[in-house]
Amino acid sequence: MNPSDWRTYLVTQASLSGDRTTPEIVRAAIDGGIDAVQLREKETSARSRHELGHELRELTAEAGVDLIVNDRLDIAQVIDADGVHVGQSDLPVGVARDLLGPDAIVGCSTATVAEARNAEAEGADYLGVGAIYGTSSKDVDDGKDGVGPARIAAIADAVSIPVVGIGGITADNAAPVVDAGTAGVAVISEITAATDPEAATESLVAAAETTKSVATREHSQ
Repeated sequence: MNPSDWRTYLVTQASLSGDRTTPEIVRAAIDGGIDAVQLREKETSARSRHELGHELRELTAEAGVDLIVNDRLDIAQVIDADGVHVGQSDLPVGVARDLLGPDAIVGCSTATVAEARNAEAEGADYLGVGAIYGTSSKDVDDGKDGVGPARIAAIADAVSIPVVGIGGITADNAAPVVDAGTAGVAVISEITAATDPEAATESLVAAAETTKSVATREHSQ
């Protein structure tokens, strides 16, 4: 799947899943209609992420859902993931592209227009922008309340590659993020910490797709 077709994107974090495993959360998200999954799990060892990655690759491949690995290019290669996502302090986008090849999906976290333009110039396929709203599950680079939909709109206007918003996003506040010109929204706790992850995914999918459909109709008029 092309990142421009992503509407909803799950970033894994086992510490928020209660007594459920990450594969159980991912399976529920897949059943709920998720488009992409990122293996993050920064609090675990490389060995654990490698083993978990193989499980998630099997689940996502069967469902036709893209699997992205946060930061670890080596794990992405070994488990045959669809791509990798790097941050501003990780290996540069250009290095990831050179190592993984032209067919891999390479994403980059950005919080400013300058960072976004630089990532695009280095060959990023999509950008993760955030944190949009205040969040406890992902670092906020621009204050405790997040960068807000206005910043992501400015970034989306400045680049030609897909932009995905992340950070504090829920089914209730996803619309302004999608309206800002993003391809879709990424979440951690909205799905992972939900009592019913599948239902939470369905609600997020509905919010993102409805907003995108309305925006498309208005643009065509």
